[in-house]
Amino acid sequence: MGSEGPKAVIIHVTGFKKFLGVDENPTETMVNNLKIFLEKRGLPAGVRLGSCTVLETAGIGALPMLQKILESSISSMDNGRVVWISSLYGVGFGIKLIVLIYLHFGVNSGQTKFAIEQQAVNEATFGCPDEFGWQPQKLPIVPEDGEISQTRETVCSTEAILEFLNKKGYDATTSRDAGRFVCNYVYYQSLRFAEQKGLKSLFVHVPLFSSIDEQTQMKFIATLLEAIASTC
Repeated sequence: MGSEGPKAVIIHVTGFKKFLGVDENPTETMVNNLKIFLEKRGLPAGVRLGSCTVLETAGIGALPMLQKILESSISSMDNGRVVWISSLYGVGFGIKLIVLIYLHFGVNSGQTKFAIEQQAVNEATFGCPDEFGWQPQKLPIVPEDGEISQTRETVCSTEAILEFLNKKGYDATTSRDAGRFVCNYVYYQSLRFAEQKGLKSLFVHVPLFSSIDEQTQMKFIATLLEAIASTC
């Protein structure tokens, strides 16, 4: 198998495509450019960037790709050990412990700061149709979970992450309301999967580039990865 190394934090990142009222979604741009940006800037010690994926801004329509990301991320793991991740570590390199985190980004065009979402609600109530034309009203995202008031919370240390970001000069806040649109829909599904597998999931809302420019937001993401690695 090869030698064992230290703990590694592997972070899988997603963003969204355009949707009604937002023709250019900043999360699509940032997720598409993230790998190149981090290759130039460098990653914090022990952090590895897994997949970077842009999802359809659709509830049910985003699920096939989301499920693929979630399931493929653990296909090479067995009881917390790497079985085969040649693209990240080289053939046969073993790691003693892996922390696997799903990090999702969405845009909130009405805000001017970064918002770390602490929970998602089992409710799909879309104020407008998603990009696949679906507009549910007061439907449970996962019916077997019970009522639409059911919530799931991230196990990431959101307050510690916020403190880290604030110390670095970023105007960020925590939030307990991710809305009821696609962001909340995807976050709830991700939190549910992460809880079942003993993993971690986190959602962060970002402003439009007209509020905070692209370069600043890219630097924010890099700092956020550092914050997650140091607190999770």
